[in-house]
Amino acid sequence: MSQEAAPHHRRRAAALGLGLLALSLALLAIIVLSMTTGARAIPLDTVWRALIAADPTATEHRIIWDLRLPRTLVGVMVGLALGLAGAVLQGATRNPLADPAILGIHSGAALFVVLGVAVLGLTQLSQYVWLAFAGAGAAMLVVYSVASLGREGATPIKLALAGAAITAVLQSIISAILLTSPRTLDEVRFWQVGSLAGRSMDIALQVCPFIAAGIVLALSVARLLDGLSMGEDVARALGQRVGLSRALAGLAAVILAGAATAAAGPIAFVGLTVPHVARAITGPSYRWILPYSMLMAPILLLGADIIGRVIAPPGEVQVGIVTAFLGAPFFIALVRRRKLAAL
Repeated sequence: MSQEAAPHHRRRAAALGLGLLALSLALLAIIVLSMTTGARAIPLDTVWRALIAADPTATEHRIIWDLRLPRTLVGVMVGLALGLAGAVLQGATRNPLADPAILGIHSGAALFVVLGVAVLGLTQLSQYVWLAFAGAGAAMLVVYSVASLGREGATPIKLALAGAAITAVLQSIISAILLTSPRTLDEVRFWQVGSLAGRSMDIALQVCPFIAAGIVLALSVARLLDGLSMGEDVARALGQRVGLSRALAGLAAVILAGAATAAAGPIAFVGLTVPHVARAITGPSYRWILPYSMLMAPILLLGADIIGRVIAPPGEVQVGIVTAFLGAPFFIALVRRRKLAAL
């Protein structure tokens, strides 16, 4: 790096560091809003008293501990996981349309959970996590294997097409199971659309170690993703083992997406949209894209959950529906922009 470029690089790094601090404060604010907002508004001072000196006889304190605190914690962890998984997949596949939903990971996890309910008789969300991991990993393996067929290998376009095809097949199987098993449909109907409602502290504690492991693995491959983003030939010239790099990135995405799907169901578009916003702010370096995505995604997810709580009182709209409503226009705009750029 030249002497002229060094000060600019330091200023850029300082500005991005301040951005992470601002996002951390925004996440804290949205957490506070999530704790106070709902069908019954609870003042902030009441929330604080419930957290530091809970009174089990107070209704508002029970609402905080039994409903809103677990829901908020699960929302933060699921958001962290989806944001990182989407960014990792986009970097590893060099596909700007990649996310756990489009590459079939969500559908694979959902199919295995539905099969667990229908065949094994599972009834608790805490029992879903291992099946979700298995389904996410199997779907990722199948999509990558199908996309790798042919001389060109797993190109970004082939990955997207293979993911769309496998997702369609898996969703058809899920629909067939649910239509023929009313008990299974009743058991997973809210989970299937993506929801934070009714999540207990047990769910948060169970998925936390997996999401923590996925975060560590995802952040550790940031430099590898920078190499992959420049193309396989450049990555190999830099001494990088492309196959191993993609395998580590894929493992991180499967752990994160599997844990998130087990906890909250298949929530789409968060992993797609957030990395693009992060990239627009930070530039192409995944050493910045990953932490920005990790903080921005739970802000989006909790914000969507809060919107779902207040737009249809006394009921609520599940967060998966809200994120799809918010993310679909972004996805259409992204596809149109890339189509115009290709002309």
